[in-house]
Parts: sequence; C-alpha cells; structure tokens
Amino acid sequence: MDIRHARLLQAIIDQFIETAIPVGSKRLLESKEFSVSSATIRSEMAELEDLGFLEQPHISSGRIPTVKGYRVYVQQFMNPTIHERAVRARFATLREQYFQHKDRERVYEAVALLANMIMNVGFATVPHRDRVYYFGLANAMRQPEFQTDSRFVSGVIEVLEQRLARLLEKIELKDDVQYFIGEKDLCPQFHSCGMLVMKYRIRDHTGAIGVLGPMRMDYGYNTVALDMVAGLLRD
Repeated sequence: MDIRHARLLQAIIDQFIETAIPVGSKRLLESKEFSVSSATIRSEMAELEDLGFLEQPHISSGRIPTVKGYRVYVQQFMNPTIHERAVRARFATLREQYFQHKDRERVYEAVALLANMIMNVGFATVPHRDRVYYFGLANAMRQPEFQTDSRFVSGVIEVLEQRLARLLEKIELKDDVQYFIGEKDLCPQFHSCGMLVMKYRIRDHTGAIGVLGPMRMDYGYNTVALDMVAGLLRD
C-alpha cells in the first residue's frame, strides 16, 4: 500500500469510527485533508476496495472498513497518543471513586472505571474464580450496531455470559494490548466485534482485562484507557 492509499484508508476509518456512516468522497473532501478531485478519491477508494481494505454496503453508499482494513489500521496507522489528553481528563475525574478495597474488589472497581471511561464493555477475569466480570453493556447498547441488529446483541450477550472465560483461556496474555478484530475462528459471534485484551497483575495473581464492542470502536482511545486502568492494578 502506498502513502496515498494509506492516508485515505486512515481518514476513512477515522471518520467511520466517529460517525458510523459509510464514508463517501464528498465527506472526505469536506475534511480538507485532500487536495485532489472527487473523481480521484473515488478511484482510489475503489482500489482500496479491490485490495480488500474497504467494502461498499450498498451500491449508492460510501465505503466502510473491512476486517482487513481495521487490522492494518491498528497495526500501522493508529496513534493512541493523540487521545491521551482526553483519556487522562476522564481518568482524573473518575479515579477517586474507585480503588479503595482488596484485590478482588480492586478488579471489580477497575472494570467499572474502565467502562465509565469508554463507550463499550469493560471486562476482567476475577482472581481465584473461574469467571469474567463485565460492566458497561448499556454503553454498547447505545452504539448503532447494537440498535439495528438484534442478533448481534444476543450474540455479544451470549459471549459475555457464557463463553468469555473459556475464550480468554485460549489467548496467551501479554503485558501490551492485543487486538482481536472480527476473529470468527476465536469465536463465531466475533464476526462483527473488536476486542482489546492485556494481562494485569495483583501481587501473585495475573488475569485478563479488556474491552469488547462493535468492530467500529475507537481503538486509539480504548487502547490508552485500557493501559491506564491496567496500570492502576499494578500500583
């Protein structure tokens, strides 16, 4: 992928994450990021579609990212540092409400804090218990994907309530954030989901803490939020 295609793909994904509306050439030109013609942008969008990074939900609509597009975005183009100020402001507002109890309660409080910082579901494995605690489903229910697709909602709830603990056992946890985007092989219900997960430590216990939501989530913001909350568990 050349530089022009990379800039265009990044702009499309950023706009789609923000609006949940398929992105067309007119909207891209209105952003003032590109000084080429509408025809040129449409041509390059078609090339990105041929390469598998974009798709067109309807003939008359703009483009949206594919799983492949999101994956290359988080691997190469995402810049979490631009979100750090917003995350830190939210973090400072909420932190004093949490982290006043023992280990197991600290994990509960970390998940509650995380879910209050993001617009998706926060979750974590619970120390000394074979289960996953989650919070923030109401956040996710406000997202367009949940409001328009009841099967998507039921699939995500099924994962949270019945499968997430076993699913996390399959993952080799790392200290850095890992991204699972549209991972149907990991879980069939994940075909339209994104998940961020990393390892946390409390004394001699390690576990998983993460974020689950629609594929169209704000990966940069959620990465910073997740890393900061996991860091509190290490304090």
